Amino acid sequence: MTDFTAEVQGVTKRYGETAAVRGVDLTLAPGECVAMVGHNGAGKSSLIKLMLGLTTPTEGRIRVLGGDPASAACSPIRRRIGFLPENVAFHPSMTGRETLDFYARLKGASRRDNDALFATVGLEPAAIKRRVSIYSKGMRQRLALAQALLGGPKLLFLDEPTTGLDPALRQSFYAIVAELRDRGTTILLCSHALTELEGQADRVVVMNRGRKVADGSLATLRSLAQLPVRIRLTLPAGGIDTLAGRVGEGAALTRLAGGVVELACANDDKVALVRRIACDGPAIKDIEIVQPSLDEMYAHFLRREAAE
Repeated sequence: MTDFTAEVQGVTKRYGETAAVRGVDLTLAPGECVAMVGHNGAGKSSLIKLMLGLTTPTEGRIRVLGGDPASAACSPIRRRIGFLPENVAFHPSMTGRETLDFYARLKGASRRDNDALFATVGLEPAAIKRRVSIYSKGMRQRLALAQALLGGPKLLFLDEPTTGLDPALRQSFYAIVAELRDRGTTILLCSHALTELEGQADRVVVMNRGRKVADGSLATLRSLAQLPVRIRLTLPAGGIDTLAGRVGEGAALTRLAGGVVELACANDDKVALVRRIACDGPAIKDIEIVQPSLDEMYAHFLRREAAE
């Protein structure tokens, strides 16, 4: 008996001579939000299709909610899975309500919950009576999210879900994701918007050319990447010249605009460096410690992969 909502073991998927997925191992636990990142062609969508049962692996084994997702016997399992694809297409002559009712019937879900779903994704009563053809990109994306949430899925795949959403709606979307995760839903989230994923996912999986090249929390990835930490100091006039002579070895100094200086050092050295500056350096008006971003770590892992 497995404790995982989804389990991918040594999976490879080939299309002729091309390997879209190569030897991937991946587990998704109940109530876990996992972000999968990678450029176009990295294997993210191919891996989702395999876990949805839309394609079958050339090699390896996949278990989703206790069964083989590609098996005909797993139809009841599919009703417990939600999917928001990257490119959403709805019938333009149908209204929002008609669209969601249609997908509810396909999934065998109750239509009585559809009004609550519209409210959850932020589609107003007036909007759901309009034809989809006049929906904005953001409205279509919210309708697609409502479709993915039909039936209260235990496993939710979201492929570029915030495309077309303004910053306020993106915050609302991630609030929905957090609530679902807290209720025990397992979420796999694919996105090119790496910056907005920070603080939203329990784990980040980095894909490149069909392979998984990194997997872990942001703290774990930072430890693996060993990228420098940046310490930004706002100093009074003349303070930069005083600081330059007292930084010592192991830290790179860069002058920025507005009397700000940036020091780059190893993560393990940052506390000692801050103490030395505070005790022996010039007066400090402000201090900011900037950890390596997910964008920077992603680029690092791809460079390392290319070098290997």
